[in-house]
Amino acid sequence: MSAEVDALTVVNQLRDLAADPLNRRAIVEDQGCLPGLILFLDHPNPQVVYSALLAVRYLAECRANREKMKGELGMMLSLQNVMQKSTSPGETKLLASEIYEILQSAGKDEAEQAEADAASCRRKAQFFLGSNNKRAKTVVLHIDGLDDSTRRSLCEEALLKIRGVISFTFQMAVKRCVVRIRSDLKAEALGTAINSTKVMKAQQVVKTEDGGELIMPFQEGSAVLVEENTDIPDYLPEEESPSQEQDKAVTRVGSITDGMGWLNTAANFLTRSFYW
Repeated sequence: MSAEVDALTVVNQLRDLAADPLNRRAIVEDQGCLPGLILFLDHPNPQVVYSALLAVRYLAECRANREKMKGELGMMLSLQNVMQKSTSPGETKLLASEIYEILQSAGKDEAEQAEADAASCRRKAQFFLGSNNKRAKTVVLHIDGLDDSTRRSLCEEALLKIRGVISFTFQMAVKRCVVRIRSDLKAEALGTAINSTKVMKAQQVVKTEDGGELIMPFQEGSAVLVEENTDIPDYLPEEESPSQEQDKAVTRVGSITDGMGWLNTAANFLTRSFYW
């Protein structure tokens, strides 16, 4: 019984991380996540299987992930098994069938799909971060030196001290941090705070007109005075939060870094549970 509880806990965490569009590329690129989800598709607990399917469906929303997901060993076969298994609930079969069809079409007109994916992922990322809140804006930072959980903790401490920081999400796999801040807070303040750790250096990631990315260093000597929090981060009033739109927004469940932190534990769990 405890093994099933552990499995459900792990797959639910993966599902919640995959719900955030900013995490999806990193999850698919990780060496352990997809194989783990595929194993969960054959789990005897129907709740585990359904939660794993939801995670896979989230990941497949990003077109750039589909080719890799389709080619992952056991993915398509496991989906077929779920669809054909007589004990699978109807809703589970429908979800597996939908994912199968999406992945089956991967690879057709790859260039066109990649271009569409870039625009789609950008739009989703902006929405989920509450870009339509006029009092908030989003800054993406590339942080040299963001190598492990210790550095992440230092970065968290630095950001939490800044009045005007609303929320932030780490993407350890690509050394990035997506920060949601008040519109009147300068991005340079984030750079100043992170650079003050002396072991990390922040640069801003900006979008170009053609949809690409440009990493821009903060100007030397551009350090700005950082107004520090004395209590807690300066969150926006709850009624203005985009999370109130429950049918569209996803609750912030943590960063991909948090996922990477517990993925080692999850990997050990998967090894004990499925390999012998």
